Amino acid sequence: MRYLLAMKNSFSRRRFLTTAAAGLVAARAAHAAPPEASLRPVLRGEDFFKRAVRSVDEILSDARLAGKVSFAVADAATGLPLETHSSEIARPPASVAKALTALYALDALGAEHRFETRLFATGGVVNGEIEGDLVLVGGGDPTLDTDTLAGMAADLKAAGIIGVKGGFKIYEGALPTMPRIDPEQPDQVGYNPGVSGLALNYNRVHFEWKRANGKYSVTMEGRSARYRPAVRMAAMQLRDRAAPVYTYEDQGGVDVWTVARGALGSGGARWLPVRKPGLYAGEVFASVAGSHGIRLKAPELVESLPKGETLVRHQSADLRRILRDMLKWSTNLTAEMVGLAATRARDGKPDSLRASADAMNAWARHSLGMQSVALVDHSGLGDDSRLTAADMVTALVKVHGSGLREILKPIALRDEKYRVVKDHPIKVDAKTGTLNFVSALAGYLTSPDGTVMAFAIFAADQDIRATISRAEREGPPGGKAWNGRAKRMQQALLERWGVLYGA
Repeated sequence: MRYLLAMKNSFSRRRFLTTAAAGLVAARAAHAAPPEASLRPVLRGEDFFKRAVRSVDEILSDARLAGKVSFAVADAATGLPLETHSSEIARPPASVAKALTALYALDALGAEHRFETRLFATGGVVNGEIEGDLVLVGGGDPTLDTDTLAGMAADLKAAGIIGVKGGFKIYEGALPTMPRIDPEQPDQVGYNPGVSGLALNYNRVHFEWKRANGKYSVTMEGRSARYRPAVRMAAMQLRDRAAPVYTYEDQGGVDVWTVARGALGSGGARWLPVRKPGLYAGEVFASVAGSHGIRLKAPELVESLPKGETLVRHQSADLRRILRDMLKWSTNLTAEMVGLAATRARDGKPDSLRASADAMNAWARHSLGMQSVALVDHSGLGDDSRLTAADMVTALVKVHGSGLREILKPIALRDEKYRVVKDHPIKVDAKTGTLNFVSALAGYLTSPDGTVMAFAIFAADQDIRATISRAEREGPPGGKAWNGRAKRMQQALLERWGVLYGA
């Protein structure tokens, strides 16, 4: 990537300052001899240096994204606008929406909030045996995994439980239940799982295949760091066909997948989305409980929470840590679950992601001063979400100093060969966003002199997006190259602002 200062390698602090000084010397040398004609006042050395900065038009033209980009940048402390370009045009924010979801959740639930998952018994316990049912109760924890369920099973045994006379019930109604976040995504993408008040392993099942002697063996597991329990509620069947690679069907309460045999090669693995989160968590818990000698019947979903005695409870990490990880790894399920939980805490139980997003939009207008925010979910996955760069910067200025910056992800700037520059004098803490032919970045930029700026950059080619079929959405032709150009454009703009407004 070509840097603003035409550097060949890294953009270190020393080179940044040395180049500035060189510009000042050159300016003085040029006017050492008597002038042949009267001159206007000579620009100061620092201003001479800034004149070398690439223009916005040049940056957008080089990226071949002219007409597709909106941005705004402002002084984070004062809100003073520094530079804008089509900042009132609403574009898809992609995962930048998660930054607003984080603010919304923190406001509604508080940074110390912890989600709780429980095991309780109905009918009492006699001689270590539950007289009624054992109930697994989801409390909206998006980070629950198989290792945690195994720990809860061990705690159940430690509490003296040796058996259950009744059934094994699952309650996932703390949040609304839906089979996927965005129905327009391909069936097989793991970032688009089902949502409910009970999640496990980010509602993904691990599909692995191996070929030996011309035959394939496949496994479907609720895999985590320490455990690999097989599951039956998700099944994989191999098919002799060219396309599609994957198909999905709900068959009698089972997630039934098929895969084209010719696409598998010699072996591999991937995470597939789970459409029935409660049954998935229930089956995995029954498996790990069985390893402790506690035999359970097949899990059954219940719509209402029965009364009982709590035997085991597990609390998640605090919300601030959950949100920090969400912003780092951009986990869609976490965003949807914490967003739904926030709406429930503020306005009662929402019946859909869109209804919850509408509540968040209203909150953003009232609390952050945003004017045209129009999100359809909490993760930014939905194609209809829209946000303006001006609105995003308004929100970032409003919450500057509130702690959001500390949980945003540090964004590495790179040299022309796309290698990370560790000592780059411009520091960026932001949220990225990527969809097919959509690339967004918003957060805070700290210039070499310590000036902090709030910025938002949204790039989207709606015309190309409109031509992509559902089957192509996992990797459309040209998508990777377009995204690469957009990211280089983002860095060029960040460097421009760091030089112009903070050097």
